[in-house]
Amino acid sequence: QVQLVESGGGLVQPGGSLRLSCVTSSAIISRSLMNWYRQAPGKQRELVAQIGTAGVTHYSDSVKGRFTLSRDNAKNTIYLQMNNLKPEDTAVYYCQAVGANGAYWGQGTQVTVSS
Repeated sequence: QVQLVESGGGLVQPGGSLRLSCVTSSAIISRSLMNWYRQAPGKQRELVAQIGTAGVTHYSDSVKGRFTLSRDNAKNTIYLQMNNLKPEDTAVYYCQAVGANGAYWGQGTQVTVSS
């Protein structure tokens, strides 16, 4: 069974930083497009950032310049570094792996940006 385990969420003040992690298996991380989504209360889940197997990244306009996605295949982990956080970044953040066998989701981690 494919597992993705997110961590690193929490409460932070506006302008602060958090780093989210998503750990999975070596087979998954080396062969999958890895995505971070988020879902705020009452809103649809939206794609925030993605990284391909070759390390190419893409970001939504709302986070471009503030968030950085990276992968460490040796640790079977992807990281989402979030800087200059804003209240509108408050959401549950989900890690997703998309590969030949389908798409898999983590359980999510809550990020709350509030003073």
